[in-house]
Amino acid sequence: MLATFTVAPTYCSLSLSSIPYLQARRRFASFLSPTTKTKCLSVATHPPLSVDPNPNPNPDPNPNKVVLPSNESSARLLRIRHTCAHVMAMAVQKLYPDAKVTIGPWIENGFYYDFDMEPLTDKDLKKIKKEMDRIIGRNLPLAREEVSRDEAHRRIIALNEPYKLEILESIKEDPITIYHIGDEWWDLCAGPHVESTGNINKKAVELESIAGAYWRGDERKPMLQRIYGTAWENEEQLKAYLHFKEEAKRRDHRRLGQDLDLFSIQDDAGGGLVFWHPKGAIVRHIIEDFWKKIHMEHGYDLLYTPHVAKADLWKVSGHLDFYKENMYDQMSIEDELYQLRPMNCPYHILLYKRKLHSYRDFPIRVAELGTVYRYELSGSLHGLFRVRGFTQDDAHIFCLDEQIKDEIQGVLDLTEEILLQFGFDKYEVNLSTRPEKAVGDDDIWEKATSALKNALDDKGWTYQIDDGGGAFYGPKIDIKIEDALGRKWQCSTIQVDFNLPQRFDITYVDSNTEKKRPIMIHRAVLGSLERFFGVLIEHYAGDFPLWLSPIQARVLPVTDAQFAMESACQNS
Repeated sequence: MLATFTVAPTYCSLSLSSIPYLQARRRFASFLSPTTKTKCLSVATHPPLSVDPNPNPNPDPNPNKVVLPSNESSARLLRIRHTCAHVMAMAVQKLYPDAKVTIGPWIENGFYYDFDMEPLTDKDLKKIKKEMDRIIGRNLPLAREEVSRDEAHRRIIALNEPYKLEILESIKEDPITIYHIGDEWWDLCAGPHVESTGNINKKAVELESIAGAYWRGDERKPMLQRIYGTAWENEEQLKAYLHFKEEAKRRDHRRLGQDLDLFSIQDDAGGGLVFWHPKGAIVRHIIEDFWKKIHMEHGYDLLYTPHVAKADLWKVSGHLDFYKENMYDQMSIEDELYQLRPMNCPYHILLYKRKLHSYRDFPIRVAELGTVYRYELSGSLHGLFRVRGFTQDDAHIFCLDEQIKDEIQGVLDLTEEILLQFGFDKYEVNLSTRPEKAVGDDDIWEKATSALKNALDDKGWTYQIDDGGGAFYGPKIDIKIEDALGRKWQCSTIQVDFNLPQRFDITYVDSNTEKKRPIMIHRAVLGSLERFFGVLIEHYAGDFPLWLSPIQARVLPVTDAQFAMESACQNS
């Protein structure tokens, strides 16, 4: 909103947040000298104050309204993409006979294939695409063949394909399935595929990029050349996707973060470690203040806890047994081993255990903006979306069995209130239930799962059930938010935990003076401040709602006579 204040004989413009009109007028007047105040004739707002404070600031990413199908909604598209990966591998080996093939699946929006070969360039992509077009134009049939394990082994040895040999050894099924393209090329594959290469519209296929990828994701193994491509059913879908992709590129938080001077990753400090610049820090400060205020209003106590702890703590929590590969190495300090924390949960449990609790104390809600550190491969780091140090908006609720539903309902209400404030009103919700291997008895699992389900039903939200997809220590709700481009981002999580209360032996005294174990609920609304900030940048294309803007007001002088006042305002 731009508020224009008419001052005879000049005009001053001031960008204001969506605050009450009279408050805005008084705030602007505070910038003016007594003499200037007497000359102020009127106050007008552009646009009017009744305007939606959170309009969609972004152009339609799909102006032609072409509906883009997904792999889930179109079996034909999935087959096309899978076959394109094989056609690309065939083309690469025809052009580069020394290239060794590895794996090539379909993915969201397309496909990829990894090759062990010399580094490729964009010029190579054009050659590969041209060869793919030839293969598609020949209308070669795709044929499925079943062979014995020994026969598959013999054929792979004959082709000198070491990666395929390793893949074969990992396949448990027998016989082995092979797919042929004509009689010139084949691959280990379970399918599905189109009937022939002629079923692919070559004008709806494009090779997009080249990236490096370690074999099996292991940095100790060879670096492979990964070629990404996209494939669609027709040219209109491809054009709509490319428009979408261009819009996503325009919104890329890594570029906007630099252009708007919001944050950076400094090579001298290390990958995945975020530096918040002054403007970015202002936005973070606004988010944190809002987060703290609304949590206190909802009955949470705020905490601050250390970033390191004795290694023994992570042994008790189970992190050293199940999460060690994501943790940084231990540090020896005065003959004690310490480690950076990958999660905040054990700290909150230690604070719970500092005193005896009665059943009358529940529910107990604690929340912390806690910074954690997790090891990520350098190749997986991605701006603010995948980092090594980040701040979680972490909270834990300790409650009685009969309080689970009400507490989950309260978390859902709080989650909705927070997400709506940031302009997110479309969600994808999943409820994950008990897996085969789990801690806790059947009764408590059933009670907790029913509580989550009933809370979602009462909320009126549509959700999917991921049967058996819960963690071994409890059922959970995952919430993905939808941004301006229709992309979904994992954001909020609500997780019931039967494991840590048992590991740390936390108890309370019930009405019969007997010791019982409370229920523990983990929850995060934003996920992490870094990732959520990245999503905000891309959702709004850097044009934040005014209440989040790092520059809330600016005086624009019209002549030199107003320059001194403008300078005083900027420096005040």
